Amino acid sequence: MKGLLSKVLVLAEGLYSSTAPVKYAIALRKAFGTEVTVVYAVDTTAIRRLAASRIFIDEESEEYERSLEETGGRRLAFAQGLAREKGVELLTMLLKGSIAGEVVRVAEELEADCILLGGWEHNGDFRDILLEASREIADLAPCSVLMVKSRDAELAYNAL
Repeated sequence: MKGLLSKVLVLAEGLYSSTAPVKYAIALRKAFGTEVTVVYAVDTTAIRRLAASRIFIDEESEEYERSLEETGGRRLAFAQGLAREKGVELLTMLLKGSIAGEVVRVAEELEADCILLGGWEHNGDFRDILLEASREIADLAPCSVLMVKSRDAELAYNAL
């Protein structure tokens, strides 16, 4: 039997809420050798819905998608930087599709033991699309899902 939390998948979405699960995963990596994969999903499904509803024209959709890809790249690079600060490595992936669908697909492919998500805290960035994606992930995930609070993540990360 493999160890508990030997592989975790981290969703790096949102500004404040994505730092907590990344830091927590880094602490797991350092303390237990957990394999960590951090993903950012460009929600192309939502972008297509906006275009179909005529909220976006094609050019706006393409520009918004590029903007989200750039944001995702920055979030993943930030996660890599946090890991380097603690002397550990992690994998990163930029995904495209529905947030929940892509996270669940990758969790299945990696045979992840747990998916780490950021918690909804009063000072965090709260967006309906992320709330819905997190609920979908919890419903569809092939493994446990853990909501990580900033306080706990900071304590674990700073103890390294």
